[in-house]
Amino acid sequence: MPDEDLVELKFRLYDGTDIGPFRYSPASTVAMLKERIVAEWPKDKKIAPKAANDVKLINAGKILENGKTVGQCRIPFGELPKSVITMHVVVQPSLAKAKTGSFYLAGIVWV
Repeated sequence: MPDEDLVELKFRLYDGTDIGPFRYSPASTVAMLKERIVAEWPKDKKIAPKAANDVKLINAGKILENGKTVGQCRIPFGELPKSVITMHVVVQPSLAKAKTGSFYLAGIVWV
């Protein structure tokens, strides 16, 4: 695939740090992005996902579905040449913690 067809993405974590940017094919799925995020997650973070299912990706205010492709998730004004698209990452707690009704967003625990 030619380089100009690739989409450059970075992932903004709850504390403002980024993972990436990385280049992806428009055919890459959101599930594939989540796997990469978990693999690249900084080891020094207090809050960390244990699996891809613990991660939610948000782009343009919408939570992205695992089965969607990068090409389907693009927004028209995000298609500027050579631009990096930033997606926000939310880490959900494991099932045991989810039963308490709490979750993490921007470093804040919501109950």
